Amino acid sequence: MSEIHSENPYLIDDTGVDYEIDPHKRFTVPQIIMGSSMLDDGNYNFTPEELDEFLKREPAAEKYIRPLMGSDEFINNKLRYCLWLVDCSPNELKKMPLVYERVRKVRQYRLSRNRTATRKAAEKPSLFAEIRQPTDDYILIPKVSSELRRYIPMGFLTPEYIIVNTALVIPNADLFLFGILTSNVHMAWMRVVGGRRENRYQYSATIVYNNFAFINADSKRRAKIEAAAQAILDARAKYPDSSLADLYDENIMPYELRQAHKANDAAVMDAYGYPADWNETQIVTDLLYRYEALANGNDLSKIAATTRRKF
Repeated sequence: MSEIHSENPYLIDDTGVDYEIDPHKRFTVPQIIMGSSMLDDGNYNFTPEELDEFLKREPAAEKYIRPLMGSDEFINNKLRYCLWLVDCSPNELKKMPLVYERVRKVRQYRLSRNRTATRKAAEKPSLFAEIRQPTDDYILIPKVSSELRRYIPMGFLTPEYIIVNTALVIPNADLFLFGILTSNVHMAWMRVVGGRRENRYQYSATIVYNNFAFINADSKRRAKIEAAAQAILDARAKYPDSSLADLYDENIMPYELRQAHKANDAAVMDAYGYPADWNETQIVTDLLYRYEALANGNDLSKIAATTRRKF
């Protein structure tokens, strides 16, 4: 097997194998997209206090208010709202002078920018500059998360929540995919190939997600992962007043949530054929071998198991 060399390689300790992950490749995995871009200069988003004050003065706008969700809001249980005017006609806008004024300000803001795409977005000032809102339930993955967490907090949301581009979205995702993504196998991969913002983990769609070697587990293993993934969600639901930042603080993580993650890790490790005592170096080394096989156009299902490779 040839080695892949680069000026900025991923060197896995104890193996001596040197790889570069190609951001232009994308294996056959469910699509991941960035949340929508507002480019509103603050005119379309509100804190709860700001929203209360706004609706007192413009009550007709209430039907166009939606909860807004990005990485910070999701992890820290922060409430934030936005004007979502997708279905608002010009006639309705004219009847809401405070909303109309915000639309006018957004148009002026976008026209004042140098970026061509931003100026073009001034042609549709009542809408977000780029709309990528899912129409079905989706998985939200924060783009940035603390390096002190064992797992990047991620989870399911309904399309009622307007997702913005500080987070990534996987539309129409299921429990099996969630179980793989929140497992120690995927987290080990993320820690090695993902970037950093300061010291925090930076999850990338092109590097971390698109190049990860997902598996097609048999029905028995798939069901086991789905059950373990649901147990994680159930354990979180027992603490509705706690943020994900609270729940994933290693010092105070609830016992049942920690056990649910351990069960999910074990189920995913088994599906990949990894021995229970493998460490992250062994896991990532095997995932990199799988990556190279996929990058070379090989079908992993027709390749002898790489998981029994000796270290």
